[in-house]
Amino acid sequence: MTGDLQLRSGGRILVEQLRIHGADMAFCVPGESYLDVLDALHDAREEIRLIVCRQEGGAAFMAEAYGKLRGRPGICFVTRGPGATNASIGVHTAFQDSTPMILFIGQVGGDVVEREAFQEIDYRRMFGPMAKWVAQIDRAERIPEFLSRAFHVAVSGRPGPVVLALPEDMLLSRVMVEDAPRYARVKAHPGNDDVVQLRSMLAAAAKPLVILGGGDWNATACADIRRFIEANNLPAACSFRRQDLLDNRHPNYCGDVGIGIAPALAERIRAADLILAIGPRLGEMTSSGYTLFDVPVPKQRLIHVHTGAEELGRVYRAELMINSGMPEFAARAAALAPVDASRWQQWTQDAREGYLANLRHGPMPGPVDLGEIMAFLRDTLPEDTIVTNGAGNYAGWVHRFYQYTGFRTQLAPTSGAMGYGVPSAIAAKAVHPDRTVISFSGDGCFLMNGQELATAAQYRLPVVFIVVNNGMYGTIRMHQEREYPERVHGTTLQNPDFAALARAYGLHGETVERTADFEPALRRAQASGTAALIEIRIDQDAITTRTTLSAIRQKATH
Repeated sequence: MTGDLQLRSGGRILVEQLRIHGADMAFCVPGESYLDVLDALHDAREEIRLIVCRQEGGAAFMAEAYGKLRGRPGICFVTRGPGATNASIGVHTAFQDSTPMILFIGQVGGDVVEREAFQEIDYRRMFGPMAKWVAQIDRAERIPEFLSRAFHVAVSGRPGPVVLALPEDMLLSRVMVEDAPRYARVKAHPGNDDVVQLRSMLAAAAKPLVILGGGDWNATACADIRRFIEANNLPAACSFRRQDLLDNRHPNYCGDVGIGIAPALAERIRAADLILAIGPRLGEMTSSGYTLFDVPVPKQRLIHVHTGAEELGRVYRAELMINSGMPEFAARAAALAPVDASRWQQWTQDAREGYLANLRHGPMPGPVDLGEIMAFLRDTLPEDTIVTNGAGNYAGWVHRFYQYTGFRTQLAPTSGAMGYGVPSAIAAKAVHPDRTVISFSGDGCFLMNGQELATAAQYRLPVVFIVVNNGMYGTIRMHQEREYPERVHGTTLQNPDFAALARAYGLHGETVERTADFEPALRRAQASGTAALIEIRIDQDAITTRTTLSAIRQKATH
């Protein structure tokens, strides 16, 4: 131990470790259980920007979005009990989305633990199934050790969330302890034999297809994998809500493999003789309910590349399984000598033409056509625009008709969590203040975290929030009409005037009830100088991009 160490409180030691590990932003709802951390953050406010939110679910979503955007752990602080339970939605999303994140929870003091003290919860039991590591720091001198491990665990293998509980008395205790050095990312690399076999399998194929997905990507990895795709003229799709891993305007991009997959693309995947799944888990959404590939051995030859060894062979027994970080694999793939791609030139061209055909929208019931609005947005928004959304049928129009132009132009939860669109957009604007950020929510989705408009106003973050209002929980209503036609119950919503609500926060608000009114409304929103909300009221019959509610009902009753 060096002679220049000083007594520091646990809260001060913790904040100093965050600074050392490169944290420059944290999201929170304050609580008396971690006041000493807040006090230390006051002194570190020039280095760590603290964004105070209105509900812990919003704060956790913001931290998760930060983790996606920066590729390093998003930091979130919440108080014990209700604060932690509210924040759990962000932890679950970080787990399913493979996003690095650290949630810090104020905890009851050690003198009252295991008495069901005020707001006491055992966080190891609560968060165990939805986090990579959950622990409680009982001694302040171990804070550097625990935080070093937390950062390493969050970014290692398959990235994900870590949860650390902070007893109040531990944070207040004063100790002398050495700081830990900054964490280092450690990843697996593809072996030489793996690369040789991959090239051999590709050379033997006639109908290969790439599916990109998962976490652990960065801009360099995306550029490298694009070079590999181009060199071998491969058709490439992206998994559910990972559409920004390859520029959708690229001639090799052939669509997204998720909810509402284009029927032609689904058939193309089934007809392929080689699938190169680079990054995705091949979970329920990406496999269309485990129907695109036979379980456990797909009829297509399968190469599965994933950052987590535990994921390989979990559902599908691939012929070649490669445990590797995405940057490490993409670099090797880009350097691989290309094979003769002449056999599948037409196959790739047809796949692209199928995507372009799916991009064309048909008429939509009612005076507002979301297909027209999405076409306008993709043609006019700046190339580096970040588009966010939560969950709901409205997202189908965004995913199908918008074109994501490159890495991290899309923020959307593969966990399917509602309420993500607003807080993720706020985090995106905080991280990238010079980029345009557009947030999509349904009416039900918006009201789950719409109070974070106050956060956008407080920190002067000019996001454009678009609320698609059809007066119901549309996804559930769709399933209800399919399974229990004409027995509508529990899915109708009575909503506020969303534009007036935005104005109550001091923001710009407008309502759009005709397609032609959207463009001028957007121009006014962008020129307002504040965050802005545009409510788009659509016909309830417009339930998906491919069918109507009345058509679903008619089919179910006949």
